[in-house]
Amino acid sequence: MILEMKVPSPGESITEVEIAEWLVKDGDYVEKDQAIAEVDSDKATLELPAEESGIITLKAEEGDAVAVGAVVCLIDTSAAKPEGEKSVGKQEKEVAKKPVASEAKKESVAAAPAKATTETYATGTASPAARKILDEKDIAASSVKGTGKDGRITKEDAVKAVPSMGTPTGGKRGETRSKLSMLRRKVAERLVAAKNETAMLTTFNEVDMSAIFELRKKYKETFKEKHDVSLGFMSFFTKAVIRALQLYPSVNSMIDGKDMITYDFCDISIAVSGPKGLMVPIIRNAENLTFRGIENEVKRLALRARDGQITVDEMTGGTFTISNGGVFGSMLSTPIVNPPQSGILGMHNIVERPVVKDGAVAIAPIMYVALSYDHRIIDGKESVGFLVAVKEALESPEEHLMDGNVVKALEL
Repeated sequence: MILEMKVPSPGESITEVEIAEWLVKDGDYVEKDQAIAEVDSDKATLELPAEESGIITLKAEEGDAVAVGAVVCLIDTSAAKPEGEKSVGKQEKEVAKKPVASEAKKESVAAAPAKATTETYATGTASPAARKILDEKDIAASSVKGTGKDGRITKEDAVKAVPSMGTPTGGKRGETRSKLSMLRRKVAERLVAAKNETAMLTTFNEVDMSAIFELRKKYKETFKEKHDVSLGFMSFFTKAVIRALQLYPSVNSMIDGKDMITYDFCDISIAVSGPKGLMVPIIRNAENLTFRGIENEVKRLALRARDGQITVDEMTGGTFTISNGGVFGSMLSTPIVNPPQSGILGMHNIVERPVVKDGAVAIAPIMYVALSYDHRIIDGKESVGFLVAVKEALESPEEHLMDGNVVKALEL
């Protein structure tokens, strides 16, 4: 029996995918549920599993855009598995691609044609014009290859031998060209659209992280022992953002045509870097989660993004985004709004800086934060107020985020 394998729908509104890589070859025997291909949609990269065991016949090439529901391969389910044959996976395919070093060297030697060289008295001799240029620049004629008759060094050879800011001087100047994945192309389109279609503005502030440092130093070991997850910065920032969104609901809004939609829930998108590029999974109804709940969800989503298991549904929606460029060492940036959302908070690295406290200079761990927002529906007063509310909550977390009871808030 010949089974037609069709492209499944990765999610609502997705009409086509791109074959990023076949993990098997035409004519291979595949097992049921074995990953046979990686496909890119405009939101994620997914693996395509074999629906049945049998001999596979590929019907699309790598890089082809294929409509959802189209046939991409055939599987002959009546074919018996050849004795001693293993199904070929991604690792075997990559190994097969690599040429044996000795064979590659042999081919290279065989391909190199013998080059006859004829030297005369003129070889390496500079013409008068070339000699003048070389003498002025203190360049030895022996270091210049002549292209004139019988190897004579011409004026052009001498000019080319003179180093300058605009003249290549023998260093590597290669380049490679590779096709952008459908996901990367979609990310690029969305970023350009965000810049062109929103009235984006960024406001900045700084946060003294001393109070959070003290809380983490005091409770992080107990928290990890009890909940099997670390007490990181993301739970504090998520809690602070939720409080600020409730104080300034216009930041938790978005434009839909001539309407403004304001949400009474907080679905917080967290920007994470995955193997296929930027992904933005969502913590749903984050306002109902405790510190432990937020940390567990951040860990779960980060692991799924790292392993390429994030689904389209997990990245669809979101009312506000938090991006942590500080994990890569960023001191300050202007994050780009994730449309159709109206705001994004950028976190950055924490650096000890001199600050004034109670009239005296002290050293404190300081983080710069940035709020980019759509000025069409968020005014300057609201954007600045929102960021100040985030700053207040982070600098006094026990008062604003824990209702004065740290042990209860951390469920210790």
